[in-house]
Amino acid sequence: MLHGPAAKLEDDKAANRKSRLGLKLFFVYATIYAGFVIIGVFRPELMGIRVVWGLNLAIFYGFGLILLAIVMGFLSHLACSNLERKLNHKEGSR
Repeated sequence: MLHGPAAKLEDDKAANRKSRLGLKLFFVYATIYAGFVIIGVFRPELMGIRVVWGLNLAIFYGFGLILLAIVMGFLSHLACSNLERKLNHKEGSR
């Protein structure tokens, strides 16, 4: 029993803007992550400093990176969904 596609695929008019957004978010995250690596390589003694709630900088920064990735993923999804809705809608249908 052969089945066709579940949905009709069309051109994604928002693809270029979504790609640019993804690249921008990637470079923002990579820059913040590079700060973590640079501190760890050149000033490792700073990683042991207690910063908040008794956590040292390494733990706090590491969990911050994880949370930042999750938040950026949600924001990216929302922004891409809005771009798709705005740029891919058909005339006369909403």
